[in-house]
Amino acid sequence: MTGPGKTVGILGGGQLGRMFAIAARRMGYRVHAFDPTSDCPAGQVADLEVIAAYDDLDAARRFAAGVDVVTFEFENIPAETLRVVAQAKPVHPSPEVLDICRHRLREKKFLSGNGFPVAAYRAVESAAELAAAVGELGNPAILKTADFGYDGKGQTRIDKADQCAAAWAALGRPVGVLEAFVPFVRELSVIAARTAEGATLCYAPVENVHRHHILDVTTAPGDIPMSVARRAVELATAIAQELDVIGILAVEMFELGGGQLLVNELAPRPHNSGHFSVDACVTSQFEQQLRAACGLPLGSVELLRPAAMANLLGDLWQAGEPNWPAALAFDDVKLHLYGKREARPGRKMGHLTALAPTSAQARHRVLAARAALL
Repeated sequence: MTGPGKTVGILGGGQLGRMFAIAARRMGYRVHAFDPTSDCPAGQVADLEVIAAYDDLDAARRFAAGVDVVTFEFENIPAETLRVVAQAKPVHPSPEVLDICRHRLREKKFLSGNGFPVAAYRAVESAAELAAAVGELGNPAILKTADFGYDGKGQTRIDKADQCAAAWAALGRPVGVLEAFVPFVRELSVIAARTAEGATLCYAPVENVHRHHILDVTTAPGDIPMSVARRAVELATAIAQELDVIGILAVEMFELGGGQLLVNELAPRPHNSGHFSVDACVTSQFEQQLRAACGLPLGSVELLRPAAMANLLGDLWQAGEPNWPAALAFDDVKLHLYGKREARPGRKMGHLTALAPTSAQARHRVLAARAALL
């Protein structure tokens, strides 16, 4: 057990690391953040900011020497860096879990190989293989990079067979994953927390709406049939156990007609769709990540009040500073900004969370508050 007063290392310095560091410091931990960028969101609130490239192994060794346990908020940490850190200190979730979850093909093979439901897919390594796969799966289909993809990056929709050559050229990676298009009823996700002893708790499933492949709004609880919600929790729990996760695992799913569920993607870290938990739950996803990584008992995942979260992208800054007083005039809305210096279109700069008697009211409030920013 790594108790309060010890030092936790976080690989990655973005907003997830920032919110993790805030949770850890509140519980009396020291936090060291490793990121290539100075004054990164996590570094602004950490005790120590280690500024080095992710592939700087000497810096990684020094970072590991100064902490008691390590976790991460970013999937694309080089495998060699993780190996060096794991040789020195415990890393949770393990590098093996990260190796599966950050590579779409390995992830698909893990899920399908263990009997978890996924959309039909094919691995492709050339334009010719892509064309053959489209012929098998049909149109439309989604071509994704096997690695280095998030928030819609590295994805191309293919509606016609004659688009394959251009889609492959645009991919820019040696391996792709073609997925059959899924006509879903809704998108949902479950955040699971699991300890080294196997104790697992799941937050109630939430409903997600994306815009341009980026999460836009999360509603908790989601408008999800009870039988589907129960199955979603069962799936997330089973996947976390099969992976032997120690920490947090976000499981994104599609609900199809008839209540069928397909697993879309896994993230072995706190997730954008779990941000509502900071304001609306007994224990946030970030505190759960800390508890699990440090060998502490998990906290309650009870939802204290229905909530909705809306992302704030850099587009809101294009006409100048957003109208913060107008949004905060909604007295049931919480503002979270990530400390990023440059606002760019599509970049996640912060989020709003609204609390209300019902999830529908919370969604209405958070959207109204965001509209007031303009």
